[in-house]
Amino acid sequence: MKISRKLRRHIRRTDALATRAENSHKKSKERARRDARMMDTLKSGSLPYSPAVMSWLSRKLGQRSSRITQEQVNSLQR
Repeated sequence: MKISRKLRRHIRRTDALATRAENSHKKSKERARRDARMMDTLKSGSLPYSPAVMSWLSRKLGQRSSRITQEQVNSLQR
């Protein structure tokens, strides 16, 4: 029996939604762990940080990493 294209798309969409619901819990926990790890790194040093930390800071502050100042990093720590 051949499955129609419409039915295949529906099955894929349903599977994707189930996977997303399952993975969102894991991802939110991982984000919390990453935030804690990055905050510990911020407390132990000063600019310039490693590329991973600078990328995280850039996302948190909404700025390019080359424009981030130590004052902004200090305000994030509070």
